[in-house]
Amino acid sequence: MKAHEEHRHKAPEKIRIAVFTASSSRYYKRLEGQEVKDESGEKAVEILQQQGYEVSYLGVVNDDVNMIRRKIIEAVDAGFDVVIVNGGTGLARRDVTIEAVKPFLEKEMEGFGEILRIESYKKIGAAAAMTRSAAGVYQGRILIALPGSPDAVTTALNIFGREFPHMVYIARG
Repeated sequence: MKAHEEHRHKAPEKIRIAVFTASSSRYYKRLEGQEVKDESGEKAVEILQQQGYEVSYLGVVNDDVNMIRRKIIEAVDAGFDVVIVNGGTGLARRDVTIEAVKPFLEKEMEGFGEILRIESYKKIGAAAAMTRSAAGVYQGRILIALPGSPDAVTTALNIFGREFPHMVYIARG
């Protein structure tokens, strides 16, 4: 049996995943009591549940480094195996998700972003170069930052979602 097959075989059967969205516009609308639709967060939950995971949606946070980090720590402290932050990964000044996530990564999966950009390039062309994402290990958990578009979330989770048990197994050491 090849190593990756052995790892998949030994991987945990039950994976708990936390999903939340970084979006200033949605965050402030919610503060004002307005109804907010989080298409990307909802899409992530839907796909992950279809893949058989136990998923908790943790809501929307502001595009704020400290708020994003607090939510990550909260999710890890709650025992989630995978924490996914979507949104806030663009090139705008307010897009700080990557900057919030990267310092937590003890081991980074550089190939995650590379593969996502290649697949995005096939769909949207050179604009895919602006696709920022990050993934890696934080305290034995998998931490992922995804772009906030529903299509990017769908693409990433369809590519990588089935590998989460394998990733978790490796991350736990």
